[in-house]
Amino acid sequence: MTTFVLATHNEGKKRELLAILTPALGAGTEVRTAGEMGLGDVPETGVTFAENALIKARAAAAGTGLTAIADDSGIAVDVLGGAPGIFSARWSGRHGDDRANLDLLLAQLSDIAAEHRGAQFRCAAAAVTADGREFTAEGVMPGRLATAPAGENGFGYDPIFVPEGSELSAAEMSAEEKNSRSHRRVAFDKLAAILAEQSGL
Repeated sequence: MTTFVLATHNEGKKRELLAILTPALGAGTEVRTAGEMGLGDVPETGVTFAENALIKARAAAAGTGLTAIADDSGIAVDVLGGAPGIFSARWSGRHGDDRANLDLLLAQLSDIAAEHRGAQFRCAAAAVTADGREFTAEGVMPGRLATAPAGENGFGYDPIFVPEGSELSAAEMSAEEKNSRSHRRVAFDKLAAILAEQSGL
């Protein structure tokens, strides 16, 4: 059995990534999380999603001797020039305070008309092997921002993000529906295909 370590401590993200990765990597693989293996958080000092994903994956690979998988993801709002971007998790100044981040973003866009509320969820996925090989892949889910939160599922900005072609927020969708089209699904499907081609993982 091949064991991978997933470099995240975010419970919502952990559930979502395990649902995506487990079938994508196929039978004979086990995915454990950084928290389960006693690893701490790593400062995200990169200036792109891909850099931050690699920082986390490198640390997890070094700390466990296993192939490590990580992602960095966030929301990019058109009228904000792509912000919050890599600062999505700490947009309000408090890292991981989903409600404060969401409320601040809504306040900043309060006067923006519906036709100008375009946004994308973006994800960079990374894998680093114990012998130092590095792989990255990226995914995007386009959509728009609602004017008020809706839905109880998901996490982060899901309650105000309406994916392209839908009238439901990402938080109103089932996990299966969201995962079938999400930025993480796109990025991690690409990464899983890359890993499947490698030997000795």
